[in-house]
Amino acid sequence: MNKLLFGFSFLLLYLSSPAQPAPQHDLRFDQLATTWDEAVPLGNATIGALVWQKDNHLRFSLDRSDIWDLRPLKGLHRKEFSYQWIEEQVNKNDYKPVQEYFDKPYDREPAPSKIPAGALEFNLPESTKIKSVILTLSNAVCEVQWENGMRLKTFVHATQPVGWFRFENVSTNMLPRLIAPAYQADIKEGGEVNSLVGDDLARLGYQQGEIVQQHNSISYRQKGWGGFEYEISVQWKEINPATIEGVWSVSSHYPGKKATPAASVIVNNSIRKLMKEDYESHLTWWKRFWSKSAVRIPDTLLEKQWYLEQYKFGSAARRGAPPISLQAVWTADNGRIPPWKGDFHHDLNTQLSYWPAYSANHLDEAMGYLDHLDENQENYLRYTKQFFGKEGLAVPGVTTLDGTEMGGWTQYSLSPTVSSWLAHHYYLQWKYSADPSFLKNRAYPWLKETCRFLEEITVKDKNGLRKLPLSSSPEINDNRIDAWFHQNTNYDLALMKFSFSAAAEMAAALNLQKEAAHWKKILSEFGDYALTARNELMFAPNLPYNQSHRHFSHLMAIHPLGLVKWEDGEKSKAIINNTISLLEQIGPDYWCGYSYSWLGNIQARAKNGEGAARALQIFAKAFCLPNSFHANGDQTQSGYSKFTYRPFTLEGNFAFAAGIQEMLLQSYAGCIEIMPAIPPSWKEVSFQQLRAEGAFLVSAKKEKGKICEIKILSEKGGKTKLKLPAKDWKIVSAKGITSHPSDEYIELNCSAGGTVILKNDAE
Repeated sequence: MNKLLFGFSFLLLYLSSPAQPAPQHDLRFDQLATTWDEAVPLGNATIGALVWQKDNHLRFSLDRSDIWDLRPLKGLHRKEFSYQWIEEQVNKNDYKPVQEYFDKPYDREPAPSKIPAGALEFNLPESTKIKSVILTLSNAVCEVQWENGMRLKTFVHATQPVGWFRFENVSTNMLPRLIAPAYQADIKEGGEVNSLVGDDLARLGYQQGEIVQQHNSISYRQKGWGGFEYEISVQWKEINPATIEGVWSVSSHYPGKKATPAASVIVNNSIRKLMKEDYESHLTWWKRFWSKSAVRIPDTLLEKQWYLEQYKFGSAARRGAPPISLQAVWTADNGRIPPWKGDFHHDLNTQLSYWPAYSANHLDEAMGYLDHLDENQENYLRYTKQFFGKEGLAVPGVTTLDGTEMGGWTQYSLSPTVSSWLAHHYYLQWKYSADPSFLKNRAYPWLKETCRFLEEITVKDKNGLRKLPLSSSPEINDNRIDAWFHQNTNYDLALMKFSFSAAAEMAAALNLQKEAAHWKKILSEFGDYALTARNELMFAPNLPYNQSHRHFSHLMAIHPLGLVKWEDGEKSKAIINNTISLLEQIGPDYWCGYSYSWLGNIQARAKNGEGAARALQIFAKAFCLPNSFHANGDQTQSGYSKFTYRPFTLEGNFAFAAGIQEMLLQSYAGCIEIMPAIPPSWKEVSFQQLRAEGAFLVSAKKEKGKICEIKILSEKGGKTKLKLPAKDWKIVSAKGITSHPSDEYIELNCSAGGTVILKNDAE
């Protein structure tokens, strides 16, 4: 074979075959965790398990994402359930009734809430010592080995609602025992009760379900509120005298909804097979998932954390399942309702959880989020008319499984711009997929109805500029009356500007020129962002950034919305740099882990590789438990935050992954930029098949401090620009792509399926 042709072929193979996670990315321990939130996590977005040790028992904490108590929040929908009524209370400086009607019930009432399913336990003789506990990311299998030779292999199937376990070299009774949640336990009186610590499960008032045990099976059926039931079932069999295989499942059953197979039926069908048969289809799914993208960076802490986040995302995001809630399929197993009721918080948590999906090339998993929003749209329209008295689309900031509002701090749980932030994910799905059908049938309709609502609810001020009657900035000034502003906060303003800008862009792409012109006109009626004399973004025109706070809501225009871009020139650069500088000057006293993850993304947008890496390193080492779960507070008590508590939520984990990807690839500014925010010390870096806007898959390699190879695959065709000095780069292979170099860019005209490989010839 011609040497040059062989070189091109090898390069093409190298850049198009993402590696699986390596052993150094796996979770490895020399003992089982002794608390649920440090357990080994397994899941498939519908069911999940946490593997740990409770007392002298091996415990599988079982969960299913749609197990919910959906009773309406007591007292929420009285005549005062009105944005206009809240405005009246603010204007007459009588805010206590608002807190009584909206805020307190969320803390006081145990439901609506996500609830846990139950657990399986296996006896562990005291003399049996653990040799190793390993979660292998490449195949999503947890393996436990004991010093006496006994071994456990367990996994939750990637696509089926079943979990498998296999004990080998068994010399004692390792049969499971089913543990039901304590719905009839004594209620602990006098302790703190709020949405953070969670209420006793017994307050739900359920009659305890019955556990039915037979020779080689156990089942448990629990009745919940309003006719809802769920079932746990487990069966096992002896493969030989020293080997036991078992399978478990959890099913949910809502009255009036399409019947789903009972867990006992699922398990009965599954146990007829061998574990290895299900393992093959399970492994096929995970191989496909890991083939979508890969990264290699010299910081081993950050690289391992990125793979752990990808693993959790693959375990928690799937079409056909509910989207990622606060804890996804890993609800607290501590006898209490989960922190913040395990609900869907749309004032940050769900949005951050899906940030990494787009550039990591997991668009199919991201669609589960948008499917959920579309499925609940009728409920959102009902809420929009009932609470705001307007047409169009608004979404509650805190919702149940079916999208119903749950109360809480009104500024955020009932914010008028929630649907705008959700609209950003429709926008990203369109931009990264370049799917015209999705644009026409789903993305633009969502934006159109959101803008219709915003156009109706905004009013003109004395200068003729549009504003909300009441505006807020999560979660500035908590739930006090001064958390409402009579001028647009930068948070609300950025979201409204984004909505009308995106709607105009989408309408133009659909050749709806009249609608595009209308949205542009409305966009022109909004004012500028509130800035200090030093060009620092403020919370609101009358409130500068003057307090350490976990939610960087005033920075939305920089990230994630990209309305203030580094690429726009010196003024924008000054705003970005000065705002970040003030953020760090005020300090991190009241930041959470997700604050550092978000800061990593923001620093990457400022092209500050060292700043991005530093923020993400702090997150990974100080705000994560040993199993990689984000615990909100500084677990090292090293001064990174005055919050040292440990409620587990997922948004910080996934925002971290997005931050790594922002360091490696950016495309939000109309061009593709390779490794725009890499610390100078990172001399050897590579990534494979990260996705850019326009449906371009990009792979790149940096060696000895120089970006040396780039490959681009165009899925849909079209035009893009590479931000590269054309004089330094040579196209060594191109198929279906033509190039047009300039001083700063290489323009590419692509056919669908076209590929190009470039090599850096600079000395």
